[in-house]
Amino acid sequence: MKDKDLVIVGIIPARGGSKGVPKKNIKKLCGKPLICYTIETAIKSNLIDNIVVSTDDEETATIASRYNEIDVCMRPDELSTDTSSTESALIHACEFLSKNQNIEPDYVLTLEPTSPFRSINTIQQTINLLMDDSFDSVIAVTEFKSILARVNDNNFSHVFPNQPRRRQDREGLYQESSTIYGTSYKKLIEKNLVIGDAPAALLINQNEAFDINDEFDFQIANFMMELKG
Repeated sequence: MKDKDLVIVGIIPARGGSKGVPKKNIKKLCGKPLICYTIETAIKSNLIDNIVVSTDDEETATIASRYNEIDVCMRPDELSTDTSSTESALIHACEFLSKNQNIEPDYVLTLEPTSPFRSINTIQQTINLLMDDSFDSVIAVTEFKSILARVNDNNFSHVFPNQPRRRQDREGLYQESSTIYGTSYKKLIEKNLVIGDAPAALLINQNEAFDINDEFDFQIANFMMELKG
């Protein structure tokens, strides 16, 4: 369990603009706006002191405002462009809490709304790692099972030429997942990065790591959600 003296803020960055799927964060997944899965898991965890939805979109803000436990932070246009960083939205949301509620977090959790299968246990494990003085941030990772290659003008070359063909014989490699990030607020302010100087890796399964970016992903997620029941 988390230390009662620590303030943990969960921020759900939900920009309205999306090139691949318009209004992606509030598109219905099994009859419910996508962002609601992240909101409800964060609330049910009872591990996060303040949950903030950071958005520039009025419709997203309206949906988030239906939850009494959620603070909605309207993000300015200059922090809502295609090139705006997630970190800028996180810092803006924390400044919003400081100004309006006199709250300054010890740790910040980034909860992307495009990861609807995130578990409460993963939130708990992230917090546990953050409370370990050995780390200043946490990155969710999954096993990487494929072989990487480069293609240049139809020419194919392996990134790791000596990598064994059999998966069982390969060195264990991992890929970053956007399912959850945990960051020391102090490091976030100092570095303007969610990943600090001493990050911990949190291994999660492929289901939790599933990230929705396009219409095909929505089709797969609908199927996964139906199987989940």
